[in-house]
Amino acid sequence: MFYRLLKYVILGPLLRLVFRPRIEGLEHVPESGAAIVAGNHLSFSDHFLMPAVLKRRITFLAKAEYFTGPGIKGRLTAAFFRSAGQIPVDRSGKEAGQAAIREGLGVLSKDELLGIYPEGTRSHDGRLYKGKVGVAAMALKGQVPVIPCAMIGTFEAQPPGQVIPNLHRVTIRFGEPLDFSRYAGMEGEKAILRAVTDEIMYAILGLSGQEYVDKYAADVKAEAEAAKEKARKFPRMPLS
Repeated sequence: MFYRLLKYVILGPLLRLVFRPRIEGLEHVPESGAAIVAGNHLSFSDHFLMPAVLKRRITFLAKAEYFTGPGIKGRLTAAFFRSAGQIPVDRSGKEAGQAAIREGLGVLSKDELLGIYPEGTRSHDGRLYKGKVGVAAMALKGQVPVIPCAMIGTFEAQPPGQVIPNLHRVTIRFGEPLDFSRYAGMEGEKAILRAVTDEIMYAILGLSGQEYVDKYAADVKAEAEAAKEKARKFPRMPLS
């Protein structure tokens, strides 16, 4: 009930007013049955824009931090995500990936749409990063198609760290479903999972037109933070 209230009465109309989304390729999203929608991730607003334009309900695997924040703000955020049907996933520890796969397969077993960001985190600079293989594992184990999706303009509309979005038009572009039935029963092979994931990322790249970086976004972020910390501790002395 709350999901429909958000989509059709509260949040949906507001998002359409602020972002004026242009939707392309919506016919590629099946009207029924299980499927994965795999997209790039540029902004916090991505979580709400894609569900707002889809005809069907979609469930995202959301990071657990959205459900465990402190204070009133944290409780409100957690209540919001739960009411919208999002599933918390702990991204820390050795079992994090397997837990996410189990949760995702649970959604697909109900013939529902599952939303995934294969990069695993938001892009901090607008580029597209290497995808993690969890999306491939779910596609092969669940025997479902993958619909690539590109969010275009959301980075400019709401860059990382910005709470109030800018008035900026965005495009949400869906590609043709990717069928990986040829790899049935091969979900245990690492090379196959990597190949499937790379094919999905290539499809997203073709839709988004982003610059691609063959590294994990989390690793690049960590390297950038480490460089900043080093520069803070050991500032370069001016040449005399």
